[in-house]
Amino acid sequence: MNHLLPIEKRNSVLSRMAELLEQERANLKTINQQDLNNYSGDDLAMEKRLLVDDAKIDGMILSMQQLASQEDPIGVERFNFDHENGMKIINKTAAFGTIMIIYESRPDVTVEAGGIAFKSGNKILLKGGKESLQSNLKIVELWHQALKENNVATEWVEYLNYNREETQAFLEKPTQKVDLIVPRGGEKLIAFVKKHATCPVIISGRGNNFVYVNKEADLKKALDIIINGKTSNISVCNALDKVLIDTNIENWEAFAKKIITELQQKNVTILGDESISRVANIPQIESDLIWYEEFLDYKIVIGTTNSNQEAIDKINKYCGGHSASIITKNDAIAQEFMENVDTAAVYQNASTRFTDGGQFGLGGELAISTDKLHQRGPIGLQHLVTNKWYIYGNGQIR
Repeated sequence: MNHLLPIEKRNSVLSRMAELLEQERANLKTINQQDLNNYSGDDLAMEKRLLVDDAKIDGMILSMQQLASQEDPIGVERFNFDHENGMKIINKTAAFGTIMIIYESRPDVTVEAGGIAFKSGNKILLKGGKESLQSNLKIVELWHQALKENNVATEWVEYLNYNREETQAFLEKPTQKVDLIVPRGGEKLIAFVKKHATCPVIISGRGNNFVYVNKEADLKKALDIIINGKTSNISVCNALDKVLIDTNIENWEAFAKKIITELQQKNVTILGDESISRVANIPQIESDLIWYEEFLDYKIVIGTTNSNQEAIDKINKYCGGHSASIITKNDAIAQEFMENVDTAAVYQNASTRFTDGGQFGLGGELAISTDKLHQRGPIGLQHLVTNKWYIYGNGQIR
């Protein structure tokens, strides 16, 4: 087990998985409906992540097709050195071995994470949430069918149907070797995994993303980007939570009011700093601590700033290290902002909603890392590798 499979074999499994998802489309939606019916919480973001509809299935299929068509990430040469004593020293990418992913409520992760791990030569242990159990078990059944039809062991994709206590026990004393753990979910889940894990952990962190509207912004674009970032999907980590408006914008007050009116029409709860609250007659934030919060809800905080440096400092202090966007026509100012804001993805004149492996051309992602080791931002196929040194000698001793 875990001997590297030929790339043709890996691609063949992924292509078959895409076909099976199409074949089982109606069945998948029916089974997912059971999970939705069983879900008793009132967390709107959780429910949106739990839903499997045609659009989600289309995304799963596309992810499998894109992964199957990508280059093999394993065995890529990174470094080549000829030692003066005649040894040849080469560094190449290598698979991790076994990756465990712990996630909540998103059946599409069962497809995407499984695919990315498998294509990059890794065995995957999937630990989904109880709210999506029926959907996840059905998807894993399809994985096993795709593997078996290609004469590949089903152990390559394994589902861990564990409760919290069993998960903790497994993290502390794994019953099989685990080389990397990726928790995807809320801060409680991440803290739980970090506390109990005995191997490296990649943090798929929170969002709390910012848009800064600079004095040289195209205000129409700024408005569209803010509305899209906040309202197109509240349940994702690339959604927008904070807006900073440059008070050097001519008639910034009117612009602020316009944003607020549009957001209110979409039922977004808006809180403002002192000046926004005064100008637009909306509730004022009670404490600066709210600037640290990720909402995953129809809620936003709007504040003012009077310099680019102040905007950069504020974002670096409060954001989640995920995404930040500057709206400006001035490319030099944008570049300075992008180089100095400490987030995994920085934008000029575009919505933070694009921070996503599929959108970045990676064919999906295992997670979006807000850590700086070993990979930052969307973790795609080419990042889910470690490396290995190959040294060829003919008797050299030191």
